[in-house]
Amino acid sequence: MGAKSIAVLTSGGDAPGMNAAVRAVVRTGLYLGMRVIGIKRGYNGLLSGDTVEMNLRSVSDIIHRGGTVIYTARSPEFNTPEGVKKAADMCHKLDISGVVVIGGDGSFRGARDLTGAGIPCIGIPGTIDNDIASSEYTVGFDTAMNTVVEMVDRLRDTTESHDRCSVVEVMGRRCGELALQSGIAVGATSILVPEVPFDFQRDIVDRMKFTQKAGKRHFIIVVAEGVGGVEELGKRIKNETGIETRVTILGHVQRGGSPTLRDRLVASEMGYRAAKLLYEGNSNRVVVMQNGKIIDLDITEALNKKREFNMELYKIAHVISI
Repeated sequence: MGAKSIAVLTSGGDAPGMNAAVRAVVRTGLYLGMRVIGIKRGYNGLLSGDTVEMNLRSVSDIIHRGGTVIYTARSPEFNTPEGVKKAADMCHKLDISGVVVIGGDGSFRGARDLTGAGIPCIGIPGTIDNDIASSEYTVGFDTAMNTVVEMVDRLRDTTESHDRCSVVEVMGRRCGELALQSGIAVGATSILVPEVPFDFQRDIVDRMKFTQKAGKRHFIIVVAEGVGGVEELGKRIKNETGIETRVTILGHVQRGGSPTLRDRLVASEMGYRAAKLLYEGNSNRVVVMQNGKIIDLDITEALNKKREFNMELYKIAHVISI
């Protein structure tokens, strides 16, 4: 047997479904006879010893809640060798023999470093961007997509009523998955992502004018935040086409809300596997989804993988959204 006392933390940006993952880690750990500790506010809480003993009731009625009940934060101090050593020392002090880390790539690098300092860690991908190269799906992505679709559908009502163009910025600094998939789902005329350079005339103006000839009078342009310049883009569209154009930045509303069935289910499966891995004596692993199945990989191997943008889906969007 491996760990006898494990901890769980959420790190980086919050994502719907993190609570479901925490719940699964806690209940699986307790079922296997381990002591389970909740670390508050990510690696910051580990450095300061801000923890809470978890029992079965600690995670009651949280599976449907967005955000994370143990809170999250970013920790510059932990990203130093001294910070990692301090965190490892705190684990020894609190009798923590393994940690489940729920977050993105930055959180996984921290988990790898902490493992290197002698504390076994397992990672669970939790980020609305779906930008973890080793996993085809990350906890929070489905809920965020559904939020975007709901918000844009509401915008469409007023956009259609006024024969306007709506430019909608969604999250995704380096990854356009959220923009691409939600853009297809709302029938966006154009979808702009960081992975594919765009030509203003060809990819926006020409497409709008082409659909105008077919009788279309309102337009939706979905833009990933990594593309940038949405305010200026809106002005350019109005100046070039004469169509009244409004810009909407959805912002952090995309991070909130009750997680969807898929996020609750995937988070529960991943949380169960993470706790079981520590119980069995494994470390430096990340729980991922590949080909629809939950598996685990070496964290270093996972971090070295390069994410591939789905160009086929991007081409499909180009064809069917005209």
